[in-house]
Amino acid sequence: MTDDPVLRLAHAGDRPVLERLWQLFRHDLSEFVGPLPAPDGTFHDDRLDAAFDNPDRALYLLTSGEHPVGLVLVRGLREPRRVMSAFFVVRALRRTGVGTRAVQDVVGRHPGPWDIPFQDANAGAVRFWRGVAGRIAGAAWTEERRPVPGKPDVPPDVWISFDTTDM
Repeated sequence: MTDDPVLRLAHAGDRPVLERLWQLFRHDLSEFVGPLPAPDGTFHDDRLDAAFDNPDRALYLLTSGEHPVGLVLVRGLREPRRVMSAFFVVRALRRTGVGTRAVQDVVGRHPGPWDIPFQDANAGAVRFWRGVAGRIAGAAWTEERRPVPGKPDVPPDVWISFDTTDM
């Protein structure tokens, strides 16, 4: 049995753990959007690097007791809309409600308009994000497909949008 997961803002000392979680996250996404790992066997982590240096971003670590179990990366904190740029929960805790609670916690910390992109080919993500949008915004959310910037050869991402300003 795991402890109730706790979401907290990451700090520099969390970097090695977050780098490993990032590799798991990118591995999961490689099924839907590629790319393959670099020659050294790792996936690029430029978005993770930027999260530590950019005040417009927030990086969260999800833990269960002493175990790291997920991460959340938000960008656009100083922009009109926040974007859930990366979201990952380890497979052992998926479909347990942990992810939904983590999203609700993050969105609650940053009220306002939100965009959440994901891949249409990822059936689990489609189900998850539509369910989360309904829990957070009721029927007041939208969904659209947008081209991936600089990647005309990949299918458009799905973007769910809602606003928590008045909630």
